[in-house]
Amino acid sequence: MRISTRPLLLFLLLAFASGVLYLGSSVRYGFVGFPLDDAWIHQTYARNLGQHGQLSYNLGETSVGSTSPLWTLLLAPLHAVGLEARLGTYVLGALLLFLTGWLTYGLARKMFGEGGWVPLLTGVFCILEWHVSWSAFSGMETILFILLSLAVMERCLTGERPLIVGILAGLLTLTRPEGVLLLVLVAPFATWRRSSGHRNFTWKQLARSMSLLVAGFAIPVLPYVALNLQVTGNLFPNTLYAKQSEYEHLLASVPIWVRWVRVAFAPVIGAQILLLPGCLYAAYTALSLRRPALILPLAWSLVLITAYALRLPVTYQHGRYIIPAIPMLVLLGVWGTRNLPYLHRIPRRVLLISIPVLLLIFWYRGAHQYAEDVRIIDSELKAAGLWLADHTPSHAIIGAHDIGAVGYFSQRYLVDTAGLITPEVIPFIGDEQRVLAFLEARKVEYVVIFPSWYPKIASDPRLSPVYRSTAPWVVAAGGDNVVIYGTAWRASSSS
Repeated sequence: MRISTRPLLLFLLLAFASGVLYLGSSVRYGFVGFPLDDAWIHQTYARNLGQHGQLSYNLGETSVGSTSPLWTLLLAPLHAVGLEARLGTYVLGALLLFLTGWLTYGLARKMFGEGGWVPLLTGVFCILEWHVSWSAFSGMETILFILLSLAVMERCLTGERPLIVGILAGLLTLTRPEGVLLLVLVAPFATWRRSSGHRNFTWKQLARSMSLLVAGFAIPVLPYVALNLQVTGNLFPNTLYAKQSEYEHLLASVPIWVRWVRVAFAPVIGAQILLLPGCLYAAYTALSLRRPALILPLAWSLVLITAYALRLPVTYQHGRYIIPAIPMLVLLGVWGTRNLPYLHRIPRRVLLISIPVLLLIFWYRGAHQYAEDVRIIDSELKAAGLWLADHTPSHAIIGAHDIGAVGYFSQRYLVDTAGLITPEVIPFIGDEQRVLAFLEARKVEYVVIFPSWYPKIASDPRLSPVYRSTAPWVVAAGGDNVVIYGTAWRASSSS
């Protein structure tokens, strides 16, 4: 595909504009940070790796609690050279957002079989889609996962060598574990593409093609799998098992079809809801006419939605886990809307006006939501971390459910009640009494929680509040303020 300068410049400009809008809104609210506490978990891992050469959360303890080791590796150089972590992460997010628009444009050209304004606007749509822009500056691995998903599909549709496709799929899996599912989709697809282009394609060539694909995947993935096995005895990071244990009650109490509908609805909140008829038509065309360029994004979006409906059916934080499905829905929706039969001139013009207007409205509103999210994290969890840094000894042991900003800013030893870096709690993660007994056994001196999440622990007489946030924003959003409790056994153990 011949590189055109104009789309590159347009996508660069739009990625920069998204950064100015989203970060500018946050600054206007008086806070500069990340909208998710988990982003500070990544920063803590990256700081310890960049400054101390340790893959650890608590220094001296090798940990595989990071869901995204590749994201940690990308952030670590920022800390190694002493750059301001937030600024460097924002710049990286803007770069990945730009590349996401560029790759979406490239995939759209393959799907539409042409250049012109329609593929260009598809790339623009993905950059300005509010979930995608929000994720680019969230400090999370989501935007990297989106980019690598697009790269795997683009290379597969191009007929790239299986080894290269396998390496990209391996990097995708190091970004999030569910990336392995795309390899499962791509393996038969890539093999079919290569066989259809060679009249004398043999079983021997098929075996060689599959072997190269798997070998490419294994190159980046096997070292991390070996580390997981060595540290925890599991194939995947602690996060995967901890999250499923935490939400096990949802899996047992909510029917699968209800979970699927809830998860599927999250990524269509935005201008892309107007593309749903086009998505349905694209799905029909993909299945009935076997269009390869449509089948792959359709299958990937359905696999993502189904995987989360089956194992992690949550849609909080704007459905952040399922955001990578959005570019797939946009690609399918734009193609289907453009080719939808019986769409008369007037309805088509209404859509052509309504979609960009709604896209810009949600893009703008998304910036304000981003700023509100940053404000809550900074005023609650970052503030708690700073209080611990100022009011506790450096050797203090802290128990916490949200370990990101608390750990990053306090730089204290943490025991994690959510099981991400303390996998011992996973078997009894929902039993508050056992969690509290575990914290006592670990000689935790302070406990940092939102009381509504742990009502039994918060009311236990052995805990006494020593700090309570008074910021109004989390309460206005329907939550409660974070509280730091001193433990009764703290005094006896220090005497």
